[in-house]
Amino acid sequence: MSDNIKGILCLTGALVFLTLSDSIIKWLSPHYALHQIMLFRAVFALFVVLVFVFFGGGIESLKTRRPGMHLLRGMFLVFANMFFFLGLATMPIAETVALFFVAPMFICLLAQPILGEKVGFTTWIAIMIGLIGVLIMVRPGADIFRINALLPILAALMYAGMQMVTRKLGLQDRASTMTFYIQVCFILVSSVIGLFFGDGRFDDSDDPTVGFLLRVWRMPDFVDLQLLALCGCIIACGGYLMSQAYRIGQASIIAPFEYTSLPVALIVGYLIWGDWPDVISLIGCAFIVGGGLIVALFDKRLAVEIGIRKKS
Repeated sequence: MSDNIKGILCLTGALVFLTLSDSIIKWLSPHYALHQIMLFRAVFALFVVLVFVFFGGGIESLKTRRPGMHLLRGMFLVFANMFFFLGLATMPIAETVALFFVAPMFICLLAQPILGEKVGFTTWIAIMIGLIGVLIMVRPGADIFRINALLPILAALMYAGMQMVTRKLGLQDRASTMTFYIQVCFILVSSVIGLFFGDGRFDDSDDPTVGFLLRVWRMPDFVDLQLLALCGCIIACGGYLMSQAYRIGQASIIAPFEYTSLPVALIVGYLIWGDWPDVISLIGCAFIVGGGLIVALFDKRLAVEIGIRKKS
């Protein structure tokens, strides 16, 4: 099995885990501050990551010659999460995920100048089809295009930057090593924010997005603590698979498969919040998923790798 195929499989598994984590955070968002959730999630995730480290080379594998790159990658992901979850707190999960899907476009735009990867014509067509699907789903001019709708797009830009750093680090560092430093960054940033804003003294706005960012921290009850622990385990597994995907795979090929998380978000949104898209949104979803599948079926390099023979 080729590295790109392995990367695609890792990415698909990661997106399922991450969507479930997003759902837990959305569920908890009316009751806890964003960075309190992120801190608890990261602490629980760190225990799982240490298991990966133990079986993936031991403590010695945490040594790195590029701590600055790990810090940069961690900060990209911290801000990506912050922007995404602030949008998720007040928007349906499927719409938030759909807007976040400009990330593959950003990744492909950055892959050539930063990584030197050639982005093929078929990949660009697939990205464009996916973006058309996003436009169909969000319908420009509808209520979704408010200020909060910019937050998932900013998250996508931060996420694309993070994946560029992942590809650079992946040539030398293990996926477990990268996942470990990510959780450390979350713990450090969330703790600092908690020290400055955790008493809620700046939460004087009626805006739910601002409240999610600045509300007072409080001790979770037993049920919510279990959800946070589950969220941490899920994000650790998802983060490991995501790091592995972009570490071994070519970014411009596997990025379109980011779209596969949308059907998961649609199902979860319906089961938990009763949100189900209308026919137009389902058509948009088909475009988005189809854009990713085009790469697998018609990109010459990937087609050869998965055994599809194309007529010359």
